[in-house]
Amino acid sequence: MTDVNVKSKQGPLLRVVKKSEISFGKTLALSLLALIAAIVAGGIFIFAIGQNPFKVYATIVQGAWRSKIAIKGTIKIAIPLLIAALGITPAFQMKFWNIGAEGQIIMGGIFATYFALFCYDLPHWLLLILMFVAGMVGGGLWGLIPAYFKTKFGTNETLFTLMLNYIALYIIKYLTEGPWRDPASSGFPKIASFEKNARLDQIFGIHAGWLIGLILVVVVFIYMKYSKQGYEISVVGESVNTARYAGMNVKKIVMRTMFISGAICGIAGMTQVSGAAYTLGEGVAGGVGFTAITVAWLSKLNPVIILIVAVLFSVLDKGCSVMQSTFGLSAAASGILQGIILFFILGFDFFTRYRFVFRKGRKA
Repeated sequence: MTDVNVKSKQGPLLRVVKKSEISFGKTLALSLLALIAAIVAGGIFIFAIGQNPFKVYATIVQGAWRSKIAIKGTIKIAIPLLIAALGITPAFQMKFWNIGAEGQIIMGGIFATYFALFCYDLPHWLLLILMFVAGMVGGGLWGLIPAYFKTKFGTNETLFTLMLNYIALYIIKYLTEGPWRDPASSGFPKIASFEKNARLDQIFGIHAGWLIGLILVVVVFIYMKYSKQGYEISVVGESVNTARYAGMNVKKIVMRTMFISGAICGIAGMTQVSGAAYTLGEGVAGGVGFTAITVAWLSKLNPVIILIVAVLFSVLDKGCSVMQSTFGLSAAASGILQGIILFFILGFDFFTRYRFVFRKGRKA
């Protein structure tokens, strides 16, 4: 028997095996270890570029909470991130890999902007309700498209939802340079700023998006954990065949869930255009849809933990921007530091789910 045949019968040298269950204590220990490793690795990078790691980390933490303005800025960063991560949760629970939150946020913003631009003379409360519902419908329809093609033709939802992000972005570009272009803009094309009547009210000095986000945390938690539809989502995620055997209409569940997923992301778009930017632009999503994937995954798709992780991500984002200006660092250095920290946290998260198994040596 040749060495090649022996190796093929023995199997690969290294295999990745999914863990069945690990205790809460071990999960917590791995999480703390990941955080420590991330801080140490980030500190080495900071020291390598000639800065004091302790001063830099202190600036990051203080920068997010040092004043009322800083706190408001941190919360404003957290709002769309929280809502988008909650939107991704039902789809991911169903093992439908919705990478299209970015596009769904954009479409929610586009649909809401229509009413802000052309129905701004309506009563304030009615206009905001219309914008809210329009944002949900816009994001929901954008999520429904890949769900339909997945159930009808078996297309790859990861690629489909990803490509829809760019289509949504170019729709904004078309509207900005075409039918929705502000006539008062000279030279540089843009969409007009919203009238005051079309802007979200502020609560404690911050637009009401934070309250919408907190309400959605409760709603999504109850929906996923205690509703019949939430149970159906879990069953489909575990096994499509089991769901069919139990008499569930899998196609209906997939399409309904993706509409809900996109609709929640669309709410994030509505809060951005009416509460933060007061207009529609190409930066309405700003990469939030992709970051939300990381937030939802690290939170194990638990809405309550998503709230905590979204705030921590926002602190890191805001703090790094303050660090950048305080120490005169480039945006690239700030991005590298955030990347190192996330890399270690995500890397250690891998070991809470999987383990490596080495092949035992055998004689020929």
